[in-house]
Amino acid sequence: MTKKAAKQGRKQDGTRTDTTITMSTAMQQLMLPLLLAMDATKKGLLGFVQQMGMAVLTELLATEAAMLAGPKGKHDPERAFHHWGTTSSSLCFGGRNVSIERPRVRERGKGAKKEVELPSITALREGDPLSSRVVEQIAVGVSTRGYDRSLGPLDDDLVSRGTSKSNASRALIDATTEKLAEFVSRKLDDVDLVAIFIDGIEFAKRTIIVALGVTIDGTKVPLGLCGGSTENAVVATSLLNNLVERGLRVEESMLFVVDGGKGLRKAIGDVFGTRAIVQRCQVHKMRNVREHLPEARRAYVARQMRDAYDSATVTTAKKKLDQLASWLDSNGETSAASSLREGLAETLTILRFNLPKAMRKLFSTTNAIENMNGSLRRVSRNVKRWRDEAMIHRWVALGVAEAARGFRRVKGHVHMKALVSALRPLAASALAETKKVA
Repeated sequence: MTKKAAKQGRKQDGTRTDTTITMSTAMQQLMLPLLLAMDATKKGLLGFVQQMGMAVLTELLATEAAMLAGPKGKHDPERAFHHWGTTSSSLCFGGRNVSIERPRVRERGKGAKKEVELPSITALREGDPLSSRVVEQIAVGVSTRGYDRSLGPLDDDLVSRGTSKSNASRALIDATTEKLAEFVSRKLDDVDLVAIFIDGIEFAKRTIIVALGVTIDGTKVPLGLCGGSTENAVVATSLLNNLVERGLRVEESMLFVVDGGKGLRKAIGDVFGTRAIVQRCQVHKMRNVREHLPEARRAYVARQMRDAYDSATVTTAKKKLDQLASWLDSNGETSAASSLREGLAETLTILRFNLPKAMRKLFSTTNAIENMNGSLRRVSRNVKRWRDEAMIHRWVALGVAEAARGFRRVKGHVHMKALVSALRPLAASALAETKKVA
């Protein structure tokens, strides 16, 4: 009985499997024509929408011409303009330039008579939607060579141009030049900053130093950029002076979060003096120490440094790091010990303000600006040849604008008031304590 029941069960399972396969095949045969029909319907609907859009635009232009020159076929001796036939014009439509037949209107009277441009034509050309569309496509990863293929299909009755690689490149240059000018000249006198992240990013063996500010309510604000051969003091000073010239408020003390480069640190001191409270990135410090160690000791040292940076007080953290440096010395790792001791006090600056953990985590590293730099690399990943520094600056401005679209207030922004109240009144004493510990 048991064997017979099991055999019968297996037979039933086989029947169910065959039925499932048959149903799956039938569903595929049923869905394929539906998907093809949906695709054809989509293309047909898109073509219909495009045709209707062009028809509406043509009617709008005819109406505007009649408003200026009066209805065709009706004489009006008082009118200042008259109809002057039609001509073909190029307007942006769906990311392309398409040709459209439009009416012409000309001045009446003796002497020099000129054609009058219709208001809708002026508005469409001034808006320059083609450049905006090119920038949007490039920002999401489309190359200028592939711009044409990235656009939606166009109705067969419409004649288009302006989607070639060269046209897309020209539109991109115009748009990024405008974004760069806006970025480096924006006034900063209305921005109340409490902290500035500064970091460098390299393109084609050129270093671009970028500054990102954080306001008292936790809003991230891209501030400016400056380029040079390296992240040196001259380039960094030029960037900081530019921020001051554009109205950056320097009356109050401000927190600067940097990666530890000596040139950048010197520039901050030269421009802001004692008003600058510097926090060196703890992640960069751990990387620097790591590079001096053999593989067998890297994990242990990194664990000890993380434990020290997570301490509740600066005294405890410094004690743990001093002990680790002594351990490194006793084990022959003098280079790693020297790297750990170098600038140690400034890696602990944020611990002096007794802030919530979220604030300490945010301002103890340059991760906030590293995320923005990641957007710069992503936006520019299709660039194969950098022509000059001006091109690099334009692409950085494009990347910053793209990154800013996704900006949110910093994590733990509800505690920003704690940082403001702790930073500014205690700036002088914090600086004195830093020097004492060092």
